[in-house]
Amino acid sequence: MTVGLTIYVLMWPILVAIIMFVIARGFFADWREAREEGRSII
Repeated sequence: MTVGLTIYVLMWPILVAIIMFVIARGFFADWREAREEGRSII
């Protein structure tokens, strides 16, 4: 029971970190592309 609860609690920060990484990677790719084209990212 304790191991299952520990894994359940630790799973959420890992999932959040993965999602944040994917979002940040997409943002920086778009930012780099906009900068190379000389346009605003907004």
